[in-house]
Parts: sequence; structure tokens; C-alpha cells
Amino acid sequence: MRRYSLVWLVVLLAALVLGAHVTILHINDTHGHAWAFSEWRNPDIGGFAYIATLVDDIRTSVERAGGHVLFLHAGDLNTGVPESDLLDAEPDIVALNLAHLDAMVLGNHEFDNPIEVLMRQSRFAKFPFLSCNVVKPTGELLFKPFIIKDFGDVKVGIIGVTAEETEILEPLYLNGIKFLNAVESVQKYVNALKDKVDVIVVLSHLGFGKSENPKYTRDIDLAEKVKDIDVIIGGHSHTKMEEAVVVNGVVIVQAWEWGKVLGRLDLDVEDGEVVNWHWSTIPVNLKVYKGKDEQGRSIYEYVGKPIKPDFFVDAVLETYKARGSKKLDEPVGETKILLDYTRVRYEDTNLAHLITDAMIWKTEADVALQNGGGIRASILPGKITYRDILTVLPFGNTLYVMKLTGAQLMKVLEYAATIPDGKGAHLQTAGLTWVNDNGKPTDVKVNGEPIDLNKEYLVVTNNYMAGGGDGYSMLKEWAKNGYDTGFVLADAVKDYIKSLGVIETYDDTPRYVKK
Repeated sequence: MRRYSLVWLVVLLAALVLGAHVTILHINDTHGHAWAFSEWRNPDIGGFAYIATLVDDIRTSVERAGGHVLFLHAGDLNTGVPESDLLDAEPDIVALNLAHLDAMVLGNHEFDNPIEVLMRQSRFAKFPFLSCNVVKPTGELLFKPFIIKDFGDVKVGIIGVTAEETEILEPLYLNGIKFLNAVESVQKYVNALKDKVDVIVVLSHLGFGKSENPKYTRDIDLAEKVKDIDVIIGGHSHTKMEEAVVVNGVVIVQAWEWGKVLGRLDLDVEDGEVVNWHWSTIPVNLKVYKGKDEQGRSIYEYVGKPIKPDFFVDAVLETYKARGSKKLDEPVGETKILLDYTRVRYEDTNLAHLITDAMIWKTEADVALQNGGGIRASILPGKITYRDILTVLPFGNTLYVMKLTGAQLMKVLEYAATIPDGKGAHLQTAGLTWVNDNGKPTDVKVNGEPIDLNKEYLVVTNNYMAGGGDGYSMLKEWAKNGYDTGFVLADAVKDYIKSLGVIETYDDTPRYVKK
């Protein structure tokens, strides 16, 4: 951070003459991306080893000037990268321990696994898990609601709050855990802290914006309804903010997703009041594609300065990556039959049925929609490994749920009925059967009952189709009526196969008939 620190050093020295300075560094929604990763025309970005370098450099420069640093995670550490998921996010936690994370709020995806996994993660972490509105069936808080960081010349209270809709998003392993009203819960602990600290920070996994559902709360709702908050450090919505938003005097920020950027909020505090602030994001080796050179090699330009990895964090993560790769070859199930994909662009297959059934099993939706082109290999009789499943489903798609009326579902089928045989857009379903009668959908049934055009159904698809992929543009239009669960489709299939035990046979009764 020395290359970023000169301007801030001047600001810090000026601020510290009269008061205290606190720098809050923050990430959110990292979803297993402990290692650097690549996107289209943006290779080797993010990664906790690189973030650790930034945090260490910033901490050094700020503390040298007499200021103080907090490093916070706004939730959803879990779910998204196989090498992390297979090790229950242990690599992520160890890396954040080494980077001296101060606190993390529970995100909804912290509940993707049995509660015993979450409790084990919390014991392994050297930083507290926070949430003021997650309670056990007894009404007792599951984790601490807040912490106070006393730096001597300034005290900062940090309150964690988790999205209320987690009860709907992640129902499998809750076993009676409840998510209380965020506004009421945060106000309770703000009232308890406001006379004890100089700055109140809400570490929020509610999502940016205003909620359209009165049962749920977003960050702007919180800022409007709760008194005496100074800062909201947000997550959940994966919002790429260009600048901080101020609502009712509350500074609201969020650092996009997957560790692509590190958020930095600098606060000047005098007599228990925030008198000045500045927020920005630091790109973590993000790049701009500039074309190709004469040899045909891609040319990239860094957005900001290139960052080197922290040696110790990098070494630990590489060890974990090797362990995770080994676990990809461990059996997760067994099949006595061929799970066949070869005709998925033409007709139903038992493998397509298993995949769409897994989508419903994971989300409790009424109907599942999957493009045949997203299914890329068969599973041969014998032991099934996670690597096998990733070969079948290599695209990293996530499950996207939305509410559609029967009439809207018919629009989807009207398009699907026009798709020529052999195309990747060929529709595979669960919970829905239909006949393609010369390019028109007929005899449509949902769970054995004739489709009701006026009824609202919960539909699960993949994020590719929800984004309009394979020509399903109507789903992109209607995606606002739903959300990306963050569940990786391959993970859902893996867990479903585990639940089945040995597969002796699997339903191949046609769900689609073409006349």
C-alpha cells in the first residue's frame, strides 16, 4: 500500500491533530474465492493472498501516522469454489486469520451447510462471527450481536445483521433457527452502544437498496429507520458501487463481490462524531483487455497498480488447493446404471432428469428449467466423484429462482417448442410435463395437475438462462421477480446424489413428447 499511501498520509496527519482517524477495509460475498481466479478477458484477479498484501500495507501506513485500521467481511464467505466448498471454507478462514480480519457478519450462505459446520467454522476462526438477529429455537442469539474495538482515543461499535429472507433462501439446515426483524434488532443494539462508543458501524448482509417486500430490510431501509448509525458496511447484493451513498446521514458502502476489490472507508472522528470521510475501492489486479500483439497473445492493462501476493498466505492457500483438488476425486455416490447425456439436445434422459430433480430438491421449487446444452457428459456406472459431476456441469452455473405465473410459463414453453432438435436451448424440466404439438405446447401439467394460467409457481433455473441465455429472453425480463441463490448447480447435484445412495435405477419417463 506504500504506493497508495502518500496522499492519505497527509490527510491522516492533518486529521490526527484534532481527533482520531479510523480506516475500515472491507470485502463481502467472497463465496470461496480465496484464490486468484480468471474471468473473460480478466485473468488472475482477486485472491486473499493479494488482499492480505493490501491490508498489511494500508495498516502499516495508517498506524504509522497514528490512525487505526479495521478489516471486516460483510458475509457469504461460503459456497462457490469447489476447493473451498469441499473443505468447508477452511482455506478461506485460515487466510483471513493470517490477514487479521476483525469480524465477519453471518451471510445467508453461511447456512448452506449443517449448523455443525458453521459452529466448527466459528471455532476455527480467530475473528468473531456476528449477527444481532439470528436466534436459536430457544430465542437465544446464535452468535455475538456486536463487538467494541477500543483504540484508546476512539471506540468503534460493530453490529452484525443478517438478511431476514435467509429462512426462505436456505431452509434445509436451519432446524428452527429464526431471523428477527433487522430494523428492530439493530435499533436495540444501537441503543445499547450509543453512549459507550464514538462510532457505530453496522456490518450488514441485507443487500443494498430498499426492499419491495415489507417483511425484509435492505441497507437504505435500515439507514432511514434506525437512529444513530454512522456507517453501514454492506454485502449480499453484490453491488458494484462507484461511490458511497449517504442516507439520513449514514454512509453506505459495499465492495462488489468475490474479492475483486477491497473497499476503503476513512473516517475522521472528533468528540464522538464523524466529521469527515472518504470512500474508494482498490482493484485487486483487475485488468482491461487491450487486444492482441503480433504473436496473437492477449494484451492487458492493470486497473491501478499490480499487487503481489503475501508470501505466507499464498503458501498456505496453495497447500489447501492441492488438498481440495485431491478431494475432487473422492467418491460422493455410486451408480449401477449409465446416467446418459447423449440425447439431451433432443429428448429427455435419465441424467437430465436427475439434474433437474436436484434443482427442485435443493430449492423446493415447483418447476425446474435447464438447457440441454449445459449438460456436457454422461456418468458411467461405478463410483461417482465430484470431478465427474463437474465434467457433466462445467460452467459453474448457479441456481436462480423466480416466481412465474402459469401464463408466463406457457410463454417459456412457446419459445421452447420452436427450438430445432440438436440445439443447446432444448428444454429439460422437472415438475412439469408437456407435449410439443407441431411447434405449440399442449397438455402442460405442473406436478401432475393441468397448468393454472393465473397461479403463481416457484421456478428454478440456472443463472445462464435467467440472464436470457440460449434465447430465453423472457426469463431475463422476469428475473426481477426472483434472485440468484448462489447455490452452484454442480454442488446441488453432488448433494442430491449423496442423498440417493446407490443409484440402481432412475426415472426416465418422458416429461417432454414431440409430435
